[in-house]
Amino acid sequence: MAILPFVAELGLIDHHCHGVLRADSTREEFESLLLEADGVAPLGGSFFDSAIGFAVRRWCAPLLDLPRHASAEEYLERRNSLHITEVSRTFLMASGIHTFLVDGGFQPERLLAAGELASLAGAVSHDIVRLEHLAEELSAAATETEFLHQLRQRLRAPSVVGAKSVAAYRMGLALSGERPSESEALRAMNVWRARNPGPLKDPVVISWLAWEALDAGLPLQFHVGYGDSDIDLHRCDPSLLTPFLRATSGLGVPILLLHNYPFHRQAGYLAQVFPHVFCDLGLATHGLGHQASRVFAEALEIVPYGKFLFSSDAFALPELYYLGALLFRRALSDFLADGLHRDAFLEDDAHRIARLIASENAARVYKL
Repeated sequence: MAILPFVAELGLIDHHCHGVLRADSTREEFESLLLEADGVAPLGGSFFDSAIGFAVRRWCAPLLDLPRHASAEEYLERRNSLHITEVSRTFLMASGIHTFLVDGGFQPERLLAAGELASLAGAVSHDIVRLEHLAEELSAAATETEFLHQLRQRLRAPSVVGAKSVAAYRMGLALSGERPSESEALRAMNVWRARNPGPLKDPVVISWLAWEALDAGLPLQFHVGYGDSDIDLHRCDPSLLTPFLRATSGLGVPILLLHNYPFHRQAGYLAQVFPHVFCDLGLATHGLGHQASRVFAEALEIVPYGKFLFSSDAFALPELYYLGALLFRRALSDFLADGLHRDAFLEDDAHRIARLIASENAARVYKL
């Protein structure tokens, strides 16, 4: 089915994404970055034999002057004949994303920073602070007072429009509804720093960081559901956040549930019942390939349309921005076309819903 013209023309705000690679990738690296897997397993075959692998061959190949459904070998040969900057610019500009909200706290040494990404795309960018990474980065501060000062200063930097917690990876989403005290958090930080055990996983500190972001008035993102092998999926159900959501509902600061698959229905419920909760389908959209429309419709079953946002969660490969945007447009178009066919709403309503989800909700939530 063709994309509805008014959906095809929408400018997008990508409210959660990362940078693209600075250097060219090998075939193995390219394939591993298509999915959330740790790497390509010989026993499992090629990742080009997946929904997203076929989406690359179908939708990305023509942008590199290849026929639709070009083979994986042809695609990679053509891609590698071009400079990485040219490849990135091609896909980023074709995405129709005009504003990027960039989480630069994961593998920053490999990826372009927010400003560099936006420059390639002819777009604008804003920063999302990854809370756990920030605390780890500042943990070498000479004193507790200096740590607190630097943390709060970074959270209030002019370029920062939001914060993100990866509690799902570090402890799961069962955050308490009770706010840890500053002294409790600092004691826990000192214990973590003395043991130097690697990534920060202390639930007291992670919860305290979330409250600090809310104190700064920053919309707070939580990774939910689908992710790499570092997560225990059963601990990433957004309903586990319910006590925290109850405790924060009166603050007037938005909380955003990212990705959510396979918990997209739970996320939609939470966004309906809590006034400050919003959600998206994130990286699952391009990961689903030709199946995106079906799951997109499930994600929108009960969520108010003013509380659902577009994001790609694209990481490293510029193809993921393009596919995230394209498959989002196709899924949104299919959803609206079905609603119009069923006389669920008028065409003016369909136009308004499209604008809300594509950009207006994000602009309102992040005060862009």
